[in-house]
Amino acid sequence: MTQHSELCEAIINCAVSLASRSSWESVRLSDIATQLNISLADINNCFAEKEQISDAWFDRADQNMLKVMQSSVFTTLENQQKFHHLMMAWLEPLAINQKVTRQMILNKLEPGHLHIQIPALLRISLTVQWLREAADQRSTLPWRAVDETALTGVYLITFCCWLTDNTSMYQRTRRCLKRQLKVASKIGFLK
Repeated sequence: MTQHSELCEAIINCAVSLASRSSWESVRLSDIATQLNISLADINNCFAEKEQISDAWFDRADQNMLKVMQSSVFTTLENQQKFHHLMMAWLEPLAINQKVTRQMILNKLEPGHLHIQIPALLRISLTVQWLREAADQRSTLPWRAVDETALTGVYLITFCCWLTDNTSMYQRTRRCLKRQLKVASKIGFLK
């Protein structure tokens, strides 16, 4: 890991830590700089704005999901099991601070901030594309578009469930995801 990437990781960790003590909305880049004893220019070298720190938090989820598919067990799973495994792996790094993750999402949904909302929608599409790739979905147009729509629905419903799930090991989310995948499979998608 390079010094630059280590600094970027430290900034993300610090931002989430500060937010956990107050809120994501209240975290300022200057607070992060003070906490890490760095300058705002150092932060700017990693992130042009606070929203990019939030995006990097979700990048960790994407990376964890892709890392999971490298296990030898993963290739032996059936398609629905792959999706389930990948989705729960995506949520795993976010679980470090579910409250802050929820606040980041609410911040992205704040009315009047189209400059945040449009990239958030694109972010969903990006994660769904990685989910499709990791599960080795090979459908082509026009079925690919239908599969992507179904998978986006499964992803969003599961994520929304997880955001408020306080059960042990996120059992409510696991059941929700299992139901969503079962429904999608019954109607002919995500096979």
